[in-house]
Amino acid sequence: MFQEALFQTALGVMVNRFEILRSISMKLYIYDHCPFCVRARMIFGLRDVAVEEVVLANDDETTPIGMIGSKQVPILQKEDGSFMGESLDIVRYIDQGRLKEEVRPEVQAWLDKVGEYNNKLVQPRMVKIGLPEFETDEAKKYFIDKKEKSIGNFETNLNKTAQYLERLHQDLAELEALVCEGEGLGGEISLEDILTFPILRNLTVVRGIQWPQKLMDYLLAMSERSGVALYFDRAL
Repeated sequence: MFQEALFQTALGVMVNRFEILRSISMKLYIYDHCPFCVRARMIFGLRDVAVEEVVLANDDETTPIGMIGSKQVPILQKEDGSFMGESLDIVRYIDQGRLKEEVRPEVQAWLDKVGEYNNKLVQPRMVKIGLPEFETDEAKKYFIDKKEKSIGNFETNLNKTAQYLERLHQDLAELEALVCEGEGLGGEISLEDILTFPILRNLTVVRGIQWPQKLMDYLLAMSERSGVALYFDRAL
């Protein structure tokens, strides 16, 4: 009788612990403007996995450092309460090996080329469109001070929009030629999409881009599938 009672007690503790763990939903700590965060957000939408998104203030250093030891996002709080950083680690954790990992060399070359200047178009606009991570003047100043060290003065970059767009339009035409028939950029959802869609999505904050039709169709379809909204409605 004693052993049976002990077993039942232990079983009850295990069941209760399991139920407690199940009741802790996953949380994804992000900035809305962050392309690395978009990578992680995409996989939850594409795989229909529930997650609570929590937007941190851009000048909040304490929260992310307390979670993973550095100020960076995205951060995933898993069901057991532990934390995971690094966007592609989160993608692979949720995806569980289903994504095709290969990235065509020409797509990677495109990402590298556009990565040299796209932030000069995007970042100066992000602090002007009412994103939750920039609700306070302190958060805006934190972002501007940090990013101007790498891309230069925001207003100067805004004044060079036409110059950057001329270059971007050539590069978008090049990317359109790489779009295959099917669901993803290469014909199926793959790592290419996880890397490329966040860049294109953030560029929707720029007014005046002449989007090639295949890329516009891709943006709209991937936004719907992933649940990550575009910025067309507030482009500057």
